Amino acid sequence: MSKIYAVGDIQGCAPSLKNLVKKLPTKSKMIFLGDLVNRGPDSLGTLRYLKQLQEKGRIECILGNHDLHLLAVDAGLRKTKGLDTVQPILKAPDRAELIYWLRHRPMALSKGKVLTVHAGVLPQWDLQQTLECAHEVEIALRKKSYKDFLANMYGNTPRKWSDSLKGYERLRVITNALTRVRFCTPAGTMEFDSKEGFENGPKGYVPWFKTPKRKTQDTLIYFGHWSTLGLLRYQNVIGLDTGCVWGGKLTAMEIPDSGKASKKLEMIQVAGYDHPLRM
Repeated sequence: MSKIYAVGDIQGCAPSLKNLVKKLPTKSKMIFLGDLVNRGPDSLGTLRYLKQLQEKGRIECILGNHDLHLLAVDAGLRKTKGLDTVQPILKAPDRAELIYWLRHRPMALSKGKVLTVHAGVLPQWDLQQTLECAHEVEIALRKKSYKDFLANMYGNTPRKWSDSLKGYERLRVITNALTRVRFCTPAGTMEFDSKEGFENGPKGYVPWFKTPKRKTQDTLIYFGHWSTLGLLRYQNVIGLDTGCVWGGKLTAMEIPDSGKASKKLEMIQVAGYDHPLRM
């Protein structure tokens, strides 16, 4: 049986991506954990290469906050920022095709009892509810009226999940949890300003994966998004954003058939991009 690997944030580092794919076993499959584009040297080349691999059945890609940012910019709802490197995508002859492909990527995936997301999950969600919530956003992104969702996607409120949430407020909480969250209270109130490491969150907040009554505690979760953590193995959680775009590494880690974390899981890394603005 072919191995499946989860891969951390690429952020437009096409050379690192291609080097990593060469190092992986030929028949292996990959799940990329979001932030496919932006900040790195070749977001356009990255997107084209991933689309090619996905159409060959070798990979799947989860959407991250930078990918949603690209969709919003393409839709004319946001402007590019100083460090953005998505502009070549907006000028490309295959722009519409690439954007359509990106809109049809999942927000979360599961393989048995293993969950892959970009940022995190809320403590109130179990595996099934996480996938159902992710699917609600996927449906909104795939509709002809998807720009309406993108126009209402941004914002920090509501900060906490409730099953009674409806409409764009509900979709916004789901999107923020899956693509932006790092810290939240034990009850699941999210905080979006802090980007510090594991033990340095704001008072009253903990990393989302340390909430004491999280319903996904028995689910092995792979995630990206949090480069200041580096490679993280914490109980049943594996963080794979190893700062590829900031001179770190691009990391792939095997997803076990058993659904259980193990020190024996194969890990493959390649050098990242030496960003001129990295500290």
